[in-house]
Amino acid sequence: MTAEEWLELFAKELGASAPGREEIERILELAAEAAHASERMAAPVACWIGARSGKPLTDLIELARELPATPPPA
Repeated sequence: MTAEEWLELFAKELGASAPGREEIERILELAAEAAHASERMAAPVACWIGARSGKPLTDLIELARELPATPPPA
């Protein structure tokens, strides 16, 4: 089963619509920003937080790019 097929089935079971190819690419772009600036586990959690925020993917990606890779000094 391909990722797209699995996502389609998952979405159907939830009563939601699956993302299209372009939207998947943007989600992966957000995940990559989070994973490269932090630990890999930040990628799926950042996507979850972003989805809950209701903000557009373009805004989420822009914000992720603006965040520092290291925390600011205390």
